[in-house]
Amino acid sequence: MKYKRVVLKLSGEALAGEKSFGIYPPVVESIARQIKRVHEAGLEVAIVVGGGNIWRGLSGAAKGMDRASADYMGMLATVMNALALQDALEQLNVFTRVQTAIEMREVAEPYIRRRAVRHLEKGRVVIFGAGTGNPYFSTDTTAALRAAEVEANVILMAKRGADGVYDCDPNLFPDAKKFDTISYIDILNLGLHVMDSTATSLCMDNHIPLVVFNIDDHENIYRAATGETIGTTVS
Repeated sequence: MKYKRVVLKLSGEALAGEKSFGIYPPVVESIARQIKRVHEAGLEVAIVVGGGNIWRGLSGAAKGMDRASADYMGMLATVMNALALQDALEQLNVFTRVQTAIEMREVAEPYIRRRAVRHLEKGRVVIFGAGTGNPYFSTDTTAALRAAEVEANVILMAKRGADGVYDCDPNLFPDAKKFDTISYIDILNLGLHVMDSTATSLCMDNHIPLVVFNIDDHENIYRAATGETIGTTVS
């Protein structure tokens, strides 16, 4: 295998499927089956899931809500998604742990780096919820931070719609150019919205490669995790 330990970044919208809002169990089950395939291939899998299918902090703040309060609501949304994904994985007999950056012991374990690493070493899938536990940080930044902390070999970023990184929006510009490979510094210089700038800088500084691919085909999770060349590789 090309990788030993991977961090899979799932958007909240990926769990909603075509409904674009809420949690759609058949889609969650399909994603869980692909994660199980990756797990059975011998890889250690950690997951960071967003909450955009339930609540977006930036949207709330744009409508006059206090930004910190809106972001905390978004963190709680990610925990709901994490629990849904945990349930789907455990129904497939995959041992899974949810760790949250905001302490809620009746629901999940508190995030402890050494415990997370130990779970991975023991073959458990670990899902990180509640972002970093701080407002003003996205789940992209969470993925970069957790990948650095658990010493993951790669971040697999599953996106809806686009099958990689383009020089402009392919939905608006038919002649948009797709990059097979690109550097983090070029992403920052060109202003490409792959991850937010904090997450991009964190990955660049810690030399964590990123694979961006399309989640609409759930098989791509297995392809990306096992090292198949798909999407765009950022390094």
